Amino acid sequence: GLHGSWVIALCFRLDSSNTHPRTMKTAILASLVASAAAFAPAAKVAKSTALNAAAPFEDEPGVLAPTGYFDPAKLSYGISEETFAQYRTAELKHGRVAMLAVLGYVATETYRFPFDIAPGIPCSSVPSGVAAIDAIPFLGWAQIIFLIGAVDYWGFLGDFEYGKLDLEPEEYKKRQTQELQHGRLAMLAFLELIRHDSQNLVSPGFDGLDNLITGLPFIYS
Repeated sequence: GLHGSWVIALCFRLDSSNTHPRTMKTAILASLVASAAAFAPAAKVAKSTALNAAAPFEDEPGVLAPTGYFDPAKLSYGISEETFAQYRTAELKHGRVAMLAVLGYVATETYRFPFDIAPGIPCSSVPSGVAAIDAIPFLGWAQIIFLIGAVDYWGFLGDFEYGKLDLEPEEYKKRQTQELQHGRLAMLAFLELIRHDSQNLVSPGFDGLDNLITGLPFIYS
């Protein structure tokens, strides 16, 4: 900016008594240098601003070593705190559903409800896992979708006051991180259960195992 203007003025002053092509070339070169110098700090500031966009969220629950603040897709860059809170709520909800889904995989291997999921179709006759998709009739799917949708839309479960612990802020943040981590692990576990179960449905006995939940063999005894 000012430094570049000073350089140009100095070049003209030195050659003011003898203007010739060399003077013009010197002035043009100085102008280019000044322009580059003027834009360099602005680019640096813009880059710094982009890198610091996610800084306010690095202290939120869920950040854990060794990955630290893990956001490779940069979804949290340049967003408001309200938007980040919505993302975090969605992650927490998905994690809780995944934890229930993993438990559901384990539960159906050991127990079935004693009623009919649809008229004439007892729960005991419905297979576990992916195979249940074709076995459950339309009326059964309608019940499931309506119940889940109603809970999610109207928030029947809400915010339970019972069971809440009186914890110090530091311990409370630690518990929040633990719940997020459990949910993340459950999402990965459910994806693996779906993959393994689907492959076994297409190629029965491909793994040479008799049961799906091989990590908990005692549930079958």
